[in-house]
Amino acid sequence: MHPTNNSHTGILQRDLLVAIRQGSDFLNPLLFFVMTTTLVPLAVSPSPSQLAVIAPGMIWITALLATLLALDGIFKDDLADGSLLQIILSPKSLWSLVLAKVIAHWLKTGLPITLMAPLLGMMLSLPGEGYIPLVTGLAVGTACFSLIGAVGAALTVALQRGGVLLSLVVMPLYFPVLIFGASSVQRAVQGLEYLPVLAMLGAFFTFTLLTGPFAAAAALRVGING
Repeated sequence: MHPTNNSHTGILQRDLLVAIRQGSDFLNPLLFFVMTTTLVPLAVSPSPSQLAVIAPGMIWITALLATLLALDGIFKDDLADGSLLQIILSPKSLWSLVLAKVIAHWLKTGLPITLMAPLLGMMLSLPGEGYIPLVTGLAVGTACFSLIGAVGAALTVALQRGGVLLSLVVMPLYFPVLIFGASSVQRAVQGLEYLPVLAMLGAFFTFTLLTGPFAAAAALRVGING
């Protein structure tokens, strides 16, 4: 059973320590991201000019799918060993404890994907102008994926096979992040102003940060206690 330290830092440290020990929490989303993206030149023309056109969208789509791959475990493991109920019954604010788990999820999935993206961009012949909005957008966008995904994971945590339902719940909410993120890179490559698009992505992140942990906390209380 996991340690019963239900402080914010305790939950964050525990989730990261478990991920390091298991290895798969870090490696599976990252390997999926890398392998799926590297298949693109094999399925499409290896021409650098054609790869450069599809690179922004392809990297963002595979990043979305890789993040989605790890969502189901945000609360399921804690439910299985009984520590989720301890978290819910903790005297500390549940939304802040949920936020700690979201941060841990982003550190396990979003951060490695963001750091790996420039290498994949080079492989897909992404022009140099696209790297700053790519990395900046992915850092913010994958955080949005984790925040939104936590709400979906909380809604489906008590279901035996909630993986498909989880994807159906969060996917429509992922579309704005995908559109803003890929568009910012594409505009930079075309020599257009991309900062307003990144600002829209930042505004969406702010909204999900202010609402996501509260919505996930409410969903957990209903799903577990209701």
